Amino acid sequence: MSGTNPDPSWDPFSWRTKPYAQDVAYPDATALDKAVGALRRLPPLVTSWEIERLRTMLAEAAQGKRFILQGGDCAESLEACTPGEVTSKLKILLQMSLVLVHGLKKPVVRIGRFAGQYAKPRSSATEVRNGVSLPSYFGDLINRADFTPQARTPDPQLLLEGYYRAGLTINFVRSLVDGGFADLHHPEYWNLNFLNNAGLAPQLRAEYERMCANLADGLRFMEALGEKTVDDLTRVEFFTSHEGLSLWYESAQTRRVPRRDGHYDLSTHLPWIGERTRDLAGAHVEFFRGIRNPVGVKLSAKTTPEQFLALATTLNPANEPGKLVCITRMGAGNVRPALPALLSAAKTHGLHASWLCDPMHGNTRSTSTGIKTRRFDDIMGELITTHEVHLEQGVPMAGVHFELTGEDVTECVGGAAGLTEQDLTTNYASQCDPRLNYQQALEMAFVIAKRVGGKG
Repeated sequence: MSGTNPDPSWDPFSWRTKPYAQDVAYPDATALDKAVGALRRLPPLVTSWEIERLRTMLAEAAQGKRFILQGGDCAESLEACTPGEVTSKLKILLQMSLVLVHGLKKPVVRIGRFAGQYAKPRSSATEVRNGVSLPSYFGDLINRADFTPQARTPDPQLLLEGYYRAGLTINFVRSLVDGGFADLHHPEYWNLNFLNNAGLAPQLRAEYERMCANLADGLRFMEALGEKTVDDLTRVEFFTSHEGLSLWYESAQTRRVPRRDGHYDLSTHLPWIGERTRDLAGAHVEFFRGIRNPVGVKLSAKTTPEQFLALATTLNPANEPGKLVCITRMGAGNVRPALPALLSAAKTHGLHASWLCDPMHGNTRSTSTGIKTRRFDDIMGELITTHEVHLEQGVPMAGVHFELTGEDVTECVGGAAGLTEQDLTTNYASQCDPRLNYQQALEMAFVIAKRVGGKG
């Protein structure tokens, strides 16, 4: 199987002939061309062999041999590219993955929503405040959050700034991982001040510490026996992902590489197409159908089996294992009416795909005062129901996709911490969507470990 695109009309910029959902109007076309040209000349952020390694892991996850944990910020901030911010994101994903390895007894594929998650789709191209209309905030890759004409004007220089901050982030993560920070033999390295200062419920703290001790003992025992699979369980690799919203950014980093067929988007390992940009005739599907990366696609409860099949065959025409990642985001009450038909269609047509549950995006709501939030019970409910449907259909749920942070934000209500709507204004930091905080994320990992691992 060659992997080259069978359509010779495709190239990294052929999407420009298609309708571009979530397009923004750059006022200076010359400045945009200059920024894109500069991006095309810069080194890649990831490598083709890392991408191929991830494809292999995704294919194994689709068979139930691995479990995928994908998580991170709703939208990264350029200002948040600091050692403390990056380390906290890494720590919560490491701690969650430790819980999952312990509970599921299988290797976990760790994929961060970082090092490029700088753009966000919006429901409206404009925002109105006190009678003043300005462009919506589309993330730091496009414009700025401050409600001023200067900040909200799309700036092509931010494409370059996003690239530089993404590079700093991924290289810092690589250095931490290579330096032993992520060694599963020493999970105590990840705790630092978290367990004492994160307001973690005593029961959850005790369960986590007990699990760490048990896992450490288990690893020593397996190694004493010469058990080879311990290497696979404890090897920590991190991959990056982001929504490929800005096609200028993605296509500028897309190129051929020596001794491999096809084009690779070297801005990230796993780009995905959002619910608002998955139009079969649109620019995003046109671009992502031509790259060799695994490609994710968000599927809401509105997705019909016919739409899904058309997307799957367009994005993965050779039906290659590890190429297509289906991320369902349906809302807790919509899973049973909508998901079985999609899984049945995939099974009937023999389509290879890794199915992830995103229990966040279908459960967003606003309080009476207009604050966006999500209920922990709704998130957990969608996750549990999705897993049940996968079991009934005989299609493995390959993983989960969360918006979360390692900080003590107050953006989602519920969980062991008992956050209420009255608590939301205490530390609501997200510029876009509400995220699970540190305690809620770790609690969710225990739910997955017990339910998916067959203990709950």
